Amino acid sequence: MNWLALVLTAHLGQVDEAVAARFAKLALACVHREYPNKLAHVLSSPADAKVPSKLTPAFYGCYDWHSSVHGHWLLARLARTFPGAPFAADAKRALDKSLTAKNLAAEVAYVEGKGRVSFERPYGLAWLLQLSLELREWDDPDAKRWAKALEPLEAVAVKRLMEWLPKLSRPIRVGEHDQTAFAFGLALDWARGAGHRELEALLTERAQTYYSNDVSCPLAYEPGGQDFLSPCLAEADLMRRLLPKPRFAAWLSTFLPGFGDSKSLEPERVTDRSDPKLAHLDGLNLSRAWMLEGIRAGLPDDDARRAMIETAAQTHRAAGLEAVTGEHYEGGHWLGSFATYLVTARGLR
Repeated sequence: MNWLALVLTAHLGQVDEAVAARFAKLALACVHREYPNKLAHVLSSPADAKVPSKLTPAFYGCYDWHSSVHGHWLLARLARTFPGAPFAADAKRALDKSLTAKNLAAEVAYVEGKGRVSFERPYGLAWLLQLSLELREWDDPDAKRWAKALEPLEAVAVKRLMEWLPKLSRPIRVGEHDQTAFAFGLALDWARGAGHRELEALLTERAQTYYSNDVSCPLAYEPGGQDFLSPCLAEADLMRRLLPKPRFAAWLSTFLPGFGDSKSLEPERVTDRSDPKLAHLDGLNLSRAWMLEGIRAGLPDDDARRAMIETAAQTHRAAGLEAVTGEHYEGGHWLGSFATYLVTARGLR
């Protein structure tokens, strides 16, 4: 049985070690690979003209900062899940090289630098919190040390979100990094896991203000040609985290009317995987799959929509995982993280 068959026949949240090794290999190949590199970098003086590893010495690999962050999360997630696997030792060595107090102090200094108030907000900050949560939950002495070293940067991420959200007058409904619904889901999971009641309350209030009265989301207009997140499904996946099952079922009926009867939600096909923007659609198939699984989990057991949602999740799961090959670095530097989030059912825990 090949690796794709193994992961498709596994029960939700279960993943074979061989599949995990395949995804770990992708992250190990990029977390300390400095080039090619796409910087989102504001220069305030000639002194800011430095190579990526000098600017952000923990998270300089994997093409861009946020991909490096969730590449490290992938390694932590899989080493925690498979502590005896051959790749686990390599994963821990990579984490140990990156997550030092010195490197993370430099990360804090960079993020707090002049002109960087919106740096990686909200996507990269949310993934940083997801990395922190993984380390917090991992009963391992090395993970505890890394989590401690990460605390100052974690605090900066929380502070940035808490300063920004009261001023954000509208949600951001796009299919790429700036989307608020997806980031809220990751940040909310961190707030609950870390016991940060203030951020949890703020995210809950903002989500209810932005989304609770939404109706008739135009799912038929999705996706855009370079989306890797669904605005409609991400919003629903967030709201199922906040509402009891009967209330969520009622909200979903007005938000996505006729959703259970829809046959239009089909996986997307990438026309050129060497194009970094066009390759986003492979990630969309993966994120749609886990969002659909989240929506299904948020519905009562007798809800008639669950069968259609499960079928759609499986077709997107198959299409998305088939694309996680690493053949092109444009997708290989990040799709493994999305695949790992999906197959380990991280968003459902």
